[in-house]
Amino acid sequence: MREKLHAAHPNNSSLFDVKHDRGGMIDIEFAVQYLVLAFSNEFAALTKNLGNIALLGMAAELGLIDRDLSGRCRNAYREFRHLQHALRLNGAQYARVPPQQVSDYRGAVLELWRTVMSP
Repeated sequence: MREKLHAAHPNNSSLFDVKHDRGGMIDIEFAVQYLVLAFSNEFAALTKNLGNIALLGMAAELGLIDRDLSGRCRNAYREFRHLQHALRLNGAQYARVPPQQVSDYRGAVLELWRTVMSP
């Protein structure tokens, strides 16, 4: 499914798309949903409709992911949403920024992806 979304939103620019590019918002959302699906039978609290930021925090509290990684990814998600909203409010067609502007956030999200999605 992740590959289908990536293919549906190609980014041929040199900018980083905060929603669709690897290490962006969708990767956080997929990782959170995977954690919910994989562990909600053991931890029913994951099924509450709390939002991605709260669920990342809960995943750390439950020992499913590292606390530091959880915090960095929650900050990344907040920053990506902030950037997306600001760009769209200013009429941008896409929520894209120079990659160096978000490199630390993207790095955290890619680490989350590897941690959660690796076999």
